[in-house]
Amino acid sequence: MEIRDRIKKCAEELFRVYGIRSVTMDEIALKLGVSKKTIYQSFNDKGELVDEVTRDILENNIKLAIASHEQARDAVEELFLAIRAIHTFLTDLNPSVLFDMQRGYPKTFKRFHDFRFGFLYQMIVDNMRWGKKEGLYREEINEDIYARLRIEMVSMAFNEQLFPRSGYALLEIQKQSLSMYMHSLVTPKGKKLIEKYAAKE
Repeated sequence: MEIRDRIKKCAEELFRVYGIRSVTMDEIALKLGVSKKTIYQSFNDKGELVDEVTRDILENNIKLAIASHEQARDAVEELFLAIRAIHTFLTDLNPSVLFDMQRGYPKTFKRFHDFRFGFLYQMIVDNMRWGKKEGLYREEINEDIYARLRIEMVSMAFNEQLFPRSGYALLEIQKQSLSMYMHSLVTPKGKKLIEKYAAKE
């Protein structure tokens, strides 16, 4: 693994546990066992490192979402596969990451925002259209409104005022949020599939 990739991997691990703001370049260098100068030979500053780590994470999430879509037999199963695919990523993720990004790294937060209301938005809409076509989702659902609500539901889980880290696991919040979302979508036919896939989890 090249030094640039090693730095990004190490930074991601530290950001996940401690958040972005509290992790210094010195700490990244110390964990890697290299000098801070070595890091600055690969990245101009912490902002560039944060942006590249975030870009890599988003690109990986796009691959996981596409794989879940291709593997799913129906729209309901796609939702179950999606949360399973990001299980490892969400487990023990520090919720402050999103807040730190928004407050200190506007360029990176814009990248995240564009991902949410670009790729993610379209995936959610496509899933709803698939579910309606199969008779699994209610026809009267407004796809645009539901997609935007779903995106905000995902983001709400990172709000530590609403869900203090000491009392709530991020993954569990996302699972409950998805369950609420799914049950608001489905027809009786779709509800049977939720019960079927939930029994396997």
